[in-house]
This record gives sequence, C-alpha cells and structure tokens, in this order.
Amino acid sequence: MIADNLMRRAPLPTTCSHQILCKAMRLLQHSDTREFSFTRDLVGDDKIPPYAILSHTWGSDTDEVTFEDPTNGISKNKAGYEKIRFCGEQARQDSLQYFWIDTCCINKANYTELSQAINSMFRWYQNAAKCYVYLSDVSTTKRKASDQSSKFTWESAFQESRWFKRGWTLQELLAPAIVEFFSREHRRLGDKRSLMQQIHDITGVANLALQGAHLSQFSIDERLSWIDHRQTRLEEDKAYSLLGIFDVSMPLIYGEGREKAFKRLQEEIEKPLNSLPQQQALAQTGKEDQECIQHLRLTDPRDDKKRIEETKGGLLVNSYRWILENSEFQQWRNN
Repeated sequence: MIADNLMRRAPLPTTCSHQILCKAMRLLQHSDTREFSFTRDLVGDDKIPPYAILSHTWGSDTDEVTFEDPTNGISKNKAGYEKIRFCGEQARQDSLQYFWIDTCCINKANYTELSQAINSMFRWYQNAAKCYVYLSDVSTTKRKASDQSSKFTWESAFQESRWFKRGWTLQELLAPAIVEFFSREHRRLGDKRSLMQQIHDITGVANLALQGAHLSQFSIDERLSWIDHRQTRLEEDKAYSLLGIFDVSMPLIYGEGREKAFKRLQEEIEKPLNSLPQQQALAQTGKEDQECIQHLRLTDPRDDKKRIEETKGGLLVNSYRWILENSEFQQWRNN
C-alpha cells in the first residue's frame, strides 16, 4: 500500500492535525495521443470530474511508478507503468478521461498529503465511476512446453490471488458501486455482482455488503472480522485500512504498533456511541422497550377479548374469533 513505501524512504512525524482531512485530489488524464499527465490539485470546492480508479497489488519499490517519476521522464521504464497504461486505456474505452492510481497520484514524500489521502481513500473509491481490479497473478492463458498458448480455467487462480489477502482490499472492494476484475492480459473476468458468490466464499464478507448495503447495518464485530487473516506490510495499516469501513478518521502514527492503532480505532468507533444525544436516545429506547414489555401479557385471548369489549363498548365483538379457531394457534396454545 501507499504508506509502505514512504516508511522506507523518509521518517514520519508521530502526530498530525485533523486539518489533513480537507478534500484534495490529483488525477491522471489521458490525451488523444494516449499520453498521461496530472491534473492540477483539486481542493476545496473544485468539481471533481468522473474518474476510474485502480485496485492492485504493489510490486517492489523500484518497479512502481511514483509521483516524481513522470516529471523525471522515467515512468515508462518501470514495470509498474503497465498498470497505468492498462487503467488509462480501460478508462478511455469506458469514456472516462480521468483516472486515479495510488502509486503515483499521491506525493508520498509529503506526509500531510499521505495522511489526508489515507483518511480520504474510502470516499475516493466510493465516488469513482468504476474501479478496475488488476490481478497480476491471474492469467487467462498458460504456456505449454511447446510454448503454444492455450486457454485454461482462471477461477482457481482467482481464488488464490494475492489481492484477496491484502488489508486494503476491503475498502477497494466495498466502497465502489462498480468493481470490475481483469486478468494480467487485461481481459475482463467479471464484476462484483457477477462474481459475488466466489468473492463471498473467498473473503467471508456478507453478500449484502457486496451488494452495496450501508456498512453501518453490520455489527462492529462482523466488520472487524473481515480483516482477519489479511496482511499489510506495516502492522499499523491493518487498523488504518478500516477507517472507511467504520466511517471514522484519525491521525496516522506509524511506529505506534498494531495494538495501539487498534485501540485508537476503537475509541473513534465508540465516540458516537458515547455522545450525549446518543445516550439519551438509547435511554429513551430502553424506556419504551420496558413499557412495551409491561404491556405484554401471557393471557388467553378470550380474556383479552372480554376486556377489550368491556372497555370499548362492545365494538370488537367477534373480532378474535378467527384466531381462536385457527388450528396453528390452538396447537401453540396447547403446547
């Protein structure tokens, strides 16, 4: 992930301000000559145009195209440029002029920008017109000893893809409305809906979440379970990759360790629950539940019928007959 490489290049400060949460984004755009260039920084009230976004697995530091590389004119010489070319070409085919890739659209030498980007990442994926998942370890062809190409079933490679084991995959899978999967040959394998059962079996994420249900519908424990058995290069990122899943933000403190990062995440998650309006709402709900329980009576409906008829002037005469004569009710009552 984007934070991994910065940690090996420059030391990070241990604190940052919540001011980093202001909107700031930089996109790539393709020209008629199929060259790529950066947009200006989009900040504040700037309108962000429709864009595609890439999800992928990172290669080595020397292989990935960074923010500085296009300026230095060396990006095309790196192996990671293939992913940029793929994303730009696929966006062009989908009539999208702009696209975003985490390797090079963030100046990772700027810690404030990096922090803001990680806190905004879920929203950026959520707002994308399309998300392309580039699976470099999934192929639709294989080579025989005779060096002739022949088709084979890619599903087994799909199930074992390294992409599904990443911590950051969760938000990149759940945030966008449209997620399309591509092999390393740039062939479309399907999308989040057509491959939903396979994805559920691999990840354990509920189908409703894959269908776009609001994540607040799922319990805290269930959402936390989605990160189990996933890996991140930096231990703190296992917590930071869940910020968007819980719709919270917090400063990044690399070096604090996984335990402290998760403790701070838990505190952010619990803040709304500990607020006075929320406590008052819960108290009121509890009071209403108690009143409701007090009015529930394990009585015979015949007695209720008589009581209601007496208090309502007999307007409900015979209103209970249908249930009294119901065989399923009689069986339940007798048991």
